[in-house]
Amino acid sequence: MKPSERRKARRLAVQAIYSWQLSGNNIADVEHEFLTEQSLDGVDVAYFRELFSGVATKKTQLDDLIIPHLERPIDEVSPVEKAIVRLATYELTFRKDVPYKVAINEAIELAKSFGADESHKFVNGLLDKLVARK
Repeated sequence: MKPSERRKARRLAVQAIYSWQLSGNNIADVEHEFLTEQSLDGVDVAYFRELFSGVATKKTQLDDLIIPHLERPIDEVSPVEKAIVRLATYELTFRKDVPYKVAINEAIELAKSFGADESHKFVNGLLDKLVARK
């Protein structure tokens, strides 16, 4: 498996998490929609599935790890930033094979791609605090 396949899986997972957060649709329906309507060329589909379902099923546990490091209520965090931070927190917590620097760097790149101008700084600062606490 190439690192670029995981990078593409993360990008797709963030989009699916974002969609799920906003729509409130069933996890399986959102996953099916993404797997049938998106280009999967060069995507590690198994990793996408793990990330998406892992974040969706462990949302409360992930938020419990994130909330102590926020300076505002989690409901005030933009949906894009929330999706990225939840995904990175999942990797940092449940994927011990992913070096923490890789998880943080990937999250920063996702924030640069999908977030507002300063999102990457927010994501970086939050994840740095989360890693320091572990």
